[in-house]
Amino acid sequence: MRKALLLVGSSMALAMLLTFGMPLQKVAAQDDLLKYGPNDRSRPEPPVIAPGTASTQDHPGEPPSDAIVLFNGKDLSNWVSVKDGGPAKWTVGKGYFATVPGTGYIRTKDAYGDCQLHVEYATPNPPHGTDQDRGNSGVFLHGLYEIQVLDSYNNVTYADGEAAAVYGQHPPLVNAARPPGIWQTYDIVFHGPRFDSTGAVVRKANVTVFYNGVLVQDHVELTGPTAHHQRPPYQVTPEKLPLALQDHNHPVRYRNLWIRELKEGQ
Repeated sequence: MRKALLLVGSSMALAMLLTFGMPLQKVAAQDDLLKYGPNDRSRPEPPVIAPGTASTQDHPGEPPSDAIVLFNGKDLSNWVSVKDGGPAKWTVGKGYFATVPGTGYIRTKDAYGDCQLHVEYATPNPPHGTDQDRGNSGVFLHGLYEIQVLDSYNNVTYADGEAAAVYGQHPPLVNAARPPGIWQTYDIVFHGPRFDSTGAVVRKANVTVFYNGVLVQDHVELTGPTAHHQRPPYQVTPEKLPLALQDHNHPVRYRNLWIRELKEGQ
């Protein structure tokens, strides 16, 4: 009887969570909790992957074995120009690529949904300029939601424009910037928005960011796409869109970009 009551209570709780817009990932996890008992040996085990290796300043690390590599260290074959859809016009060096001021944003050829994203970048050394005019670029999730790239080492700017900010919305919890010329790392977990059949938002986009290994964005919700001096509302978008990188007239270098798409329940 106690077990039956527990299941009824859990079902009611699940219905309430669904009613109030619980994210699908958490609903799937809740379904598993109802389907399998604790320590149930019939529950499927997670797939086995090789976790990869950490980067050093001299060498990029190896991505996890189930990651999609976005830069092979040799060319920009996975990227195109946002301006015209043609080949990306940024330069490729030994194991890295770099913005070419004035050539415009680049984006991935393929579209991606909810994901774990790894990005390494280095701003120019010696530094040039101050405030936003210093090592400026950006990582655009879905091409719409910017995680700011900036030289924030001993450089004062507005809080929601620092490195690792959700631009124009959420400042980072701390400034964990390394000096210019040093490789810096973003590890990002992104869940895109969801819309119902009427176009209403049923789940806002949210993001978690580790900056040089430090948690700086803790599952924050986005008000909509990011913009300069604006807070645009959500518009209905597909669940998968390309990733974009910003040309902001500064020669920022990138290396070791990889992405792992997250399935429902992750």
